[in-house]
Amino acid sequence: MRPMLLVPAMLLCLGAAQATAGAATAPPARLDHILLWGRGIDQVTSVMAVKLGFQVRPGRDPGGVANRYVRFADSGYVELLGITRPDPAFDPGMQEDQQALKGGPGSRTFGIRSSALDAIHRSLADLHYAVTPFFTGPDGAKPGWRLFAFDRAPLSSNTFFIDYAADYAPDQFDPANAGDYRVTREHPNGARELSAVWLVSGDADADRRQLAKMGFGNAVPVRLPEVGAVGFCVPVGPTALLALQPEGGGIAAETLANGGPRVLGVSFGVVDLGRAQRWVERGYERTLATYRGLSGESFLAPTRDDLGLSVEFHAVVPGRAPCAGAAALDGAAGNGVGGKA
Repeated sequence: MRPMLLVPAMLLCLGAAQATAGAATAPPARLDHILLWGRGIDQVTSVMAVKLGFQVRPGRDPGGVANRYVRFADSGYVELLGITRPDPAFDPGMQEDQQALKGGPGSRTFGIRSSALDAIHRSLADLHYAVTPFFTGPDGAKPGWRLFAFDRAPLSSNTFFIDYAADYAPDQFDPANAGDYRVTREHPNGARELSAVWLVSGDADADRRQLAKMGFGNAVPVRLPEVGAVGFCVPVGPTALLALQPEGGGIAAETLANGGPRVLGVSFGVVDLGRAQRWVERGYERTLATYRGLSGESFLAPTRDDLGLSVEFHAVVPGRAPCAGAAALDGAAGNGVGGKA
């Protein structure tokens, strides 16, 4: 991944001792957000708001690629992206995304948030990762965020590390704006948190090994029969990163065959699973079944055609540790996942 991959997308933002030899110390971190491309900014906004029941907040459109936001009470968010004019001002990373997505919807990039960016940057550089210099934005006069990425992506999907200045988004820190902060993170479907991001590739254990080297260990072997995938659940602070590969036929195999490694899905915790289910069933005009997932009772919204990824809703369980509900696989290597967790 080239350094320019993430910077222009981030310029759109308005609010926005080693455990083992050769491994980084686990950094204080959490999943921050994914970059989700739609067929157009209004198309992806409509799906998120009308069919799925999220509140979508405005962004801006500096060069023919507009963004909007779906923000959550846990500080995570989804950044929606869409092309708004012919010949938009793509940077090389955007061009790469569009080529890989074939102009369709989907996600290939996600961010990890940490207040220890300098320490993480040094640790990864010491481990010979091709980390970029720091980038800041939205402008040089008053930077609101800092991030670094990788010249060569260590995972099957692109990632970057980011943090925000304390005064970047006043509604988050000014007591006078507490009401604004609360309201902009309330959703008709009851969503409260971005709890997990699912990656799919042909080698889940390769992603697991890289995450362990970067400091994110304690992986738990998992199987997701709902999408035909097997792999690992990796805790990232209070959130979870799923490194998956196809197991037989199903959504994971179809996604990998049609588009290559990418974000396969994302999980959202909701305060009332029944309410979220009713909203999505009305939006898609079909009945949806629940299942016992890694985060408890869950259901999948049928979003693959609309968004290029799967969306899982599950009930929020206060105090639940990430991956706590993951059932270990018996004989993981025999089920298509190599290595040890």
